[in-house]
Amino acid sequence: MILLGILASARNLVPLVVDYLVVAGGAGGGTNGGGGGAGGYRTSAGTSGAGSSAESSLSLVTSTNYTVTIGGGGPAGATSGVASGADGAASVLSSISSTGGGGGGGGNTSGTTTYIAGRDGGSGGGGAAWFGNGAKGNGTAEQGEDGGAGLDSAPYMSGGGGGSSVAGANGGTASNTGGAGGAGTSSAITGSAVTRAGGGGGGANDTGGSGGAGGTGGGGDAVYSGTSENGTINSGGGGGGGAGTSGANQGGNGGSGIVIIKYPDIYTITVGAGLTYDPPITDGAFKITVLKSGTGNLSWAA
Repeated sequence: MILLGILASARNLVPLVVDYLVVAGGAGGGTNGGGGGAGGYRTSAGTSGAGSSAESSLSLVTSTNYTVTIGGGGPAGATSGVASGADGAASVLSSISSTGGGGGGGGNTSGTTTYIAGRDGGSGGGGAAWFGNGAKGNGTAEQGEDGGAGLDSAPYMSGGGGGSSVAGANGGTASNTGGAGGAGTSSAITGSAVTRAGGGGGGANDTGGSGGAGGTGGGGDAVYSGTSENGTINSGGGGGGGAGTSGANQGGNGGSGIVIIKYPDIYTITVGAGLTYDPPITDGAFKITVLKSGTGNLSWAA
């Protein structure tokens, strides 16, 4: 009885403080257009999105349900016509919500002035250049950076999607190749450093050239011939922008997001139905749970 009392007292002395990494889904690349923006990036364990400081940890209580949603990646724009990539979906952990990436801008090669600008998001979508004005999408403060602008004159290249890191994370402005996707941000919350939330590369034009490279951290490359790369699953990376070649202008889809939580090892977590996850791993006096997809509840017991 004395031992049980000591154990109970020890639990009471260790609060349920949870560190987190919450990355939203990346956006799809535009048709003949810009790279998809990376999903918003928020963390209490290291540098947060757009080079901002770590956010406050969550102080939670036992026997209480907390909602979690893993944001899916946005699909690429349609294979013909003028279409931006779709935005990524938000990822949520209790009161923490990261904004989905902004879709890459869309243009066409028909000689018209029809154009869709890169979309705003966690990180902004790259601007398309196909007879348009190359307008980029904007990122969200403390989550991600802006996309890169496209060119509205020869050689008509599109901008890269924004990434989550302030260091080179604005999507590259188009030049003789599609703009590069913005860089992602590294986190060691699991014990090993992993970079996530890179932007997708901007598309090449319809007469040749090279698509932009995807940003480090799961951004998809844009290719001239064939379908551009998807953002990496569970990275929040943006999809590469589609090229302007007839019949081969498909952009890449955005990569899904992820939620990672770290909490004192005296607590046992219950992950509700609807969420897929890896079994908790131990890191010193803490446990780490990686949540990969779905929507559901988390709770803890001492």
